[in-house]
Amino acid sequence: MATKTKFDIIVIGAGPAGLGFAKALAGTGLDIAIIEAQSKAVLMAPPEDGRDIALTHTSEKIMADMGMWAHIPDNQVGTIRDAKVINGQSPFALHFDSQGSGADYLGRIVPNHLIRHAAYQVVQDQADLTLLCDSEVTSVETDNTGGRVGLKDGTELHAALVIAADSRFSTTRRKMGIAANSLDFGRVVIVCEMEHELPHNDTAFECFHYDQTLAILPMYGKKSSVVVTLPSVQAEGATNMDGDAFAADISARFGDQLGAMKLVTKRHAYPLVGVLARQFVATRFALIGDAAVGMHPVTAHGYNLGLSGAVLLAGEVRDALQNGRDIADMAGLKRYEVGHRKNVLPLYHGTNALVRLFTNNTMPGKLMRDVALRIGSLLPPVKSRILRQLTHIENHVR
Repeated sequence: MATKTKFDIIVIGAGPAGLGFAKALAGTGLDIAIIEAQSKAVLMAPPEDGRDIALTHTSEKIMADMGMWAHIPDNQVGTIRDAKVINGQSPFALHFDSQGSGADYLGRIVPNHLIRHAAYQVVQDQADLTLLCDSEVTSVETDNTGGRVGLKDGTELHAALVIAADSRFSTTRRKMGIAANSLDFGRVVIVCEMEHELPHNDTAFECFHYDQTLAILPMYGKKSSVVVTLPSVQAEGATNMDGDAFAADISARFGDQLGAMKLVTKRHAYPLVGVLARQFVATRFALIGDAAVGMHPVTAHGYNLGLSGAVLLAGEVRDALQNGRDIADMAGLKRYEVGHRKNVLPLYHGTNALVRLFTNNTMPGKLMRDVALRIGSLLPPVKSRILRQLTHIENHVR
């Protein structure tokens, strides 16, 4: 049982968003508890899970300010300087280059397990932070007087503010009676890392073939993150395919542009389900990370939105504390919700529309895909707006 039961804030979920939120409040003197179902050993050394995260300039800066970036080895950081979107066998490709972004590069690529490791490293010795691992939440409720979180071992924790950061399938969100719109794409994403014979020249590719989508994201050296999206019925066959045969298939689908390819990690399969909570806050309660919005990975904005949202909410808490207000003041929580939704909604709905368009294999659908790429290529304002969305997230981070 936990010996301490009263806190200022309870965070449910020690993923990068939950840990980032806690780090953003370091030095405030607020007493924070983080409840996590996994063991401390897993948080200290997260296993490789196949996911590699595309980071915007905003996320990179936040991570640097938090001290996370210092815990990520230089030889594990990939750089995206150019990006191309390809539609089937069409000769038209939507091309984004770093010169158009006003920066030397569009973004970075970092393995997810290293981000998780870095997030833990920067909070492990944080004052006024209690990490409760191997803990299962059985009940959550809040009212005007405070929040109460029940654990499986019988402990009941109390706090002025409760935060849910426990994945897009958040049980905390459900316990609090907050509904979410869920969009099951009926597809599975298979992720892995591959080495290749030829250099990738820091170029990312999103190839919308008519039977599956293939993303090739440049990592450090002659290595790329490979993301294959295909109908669920085909996922098991692709996951269990012989490694050499799988690598040869990916190389062929990519037109052998990187030469011979070799699988260097396990393949991991994840079902594609987009989730958007209908509200991000309630009385003395807020959602952050994937619990608020779970993105389709095609635009790679999931972690970026989760991190920026965590910092945005932490900014409202800091402001309340500095001005003598209740840290769970509903006006501050609502400002967070409005600000985060402003960032989230265009990307969430835009991404889903993009996926629907580029997975529509009817003849009219294929025609519209080709038209969309031509419009994006020929109209600079359209292309510039997409580029800004891909590289930066405009928000009200304090």
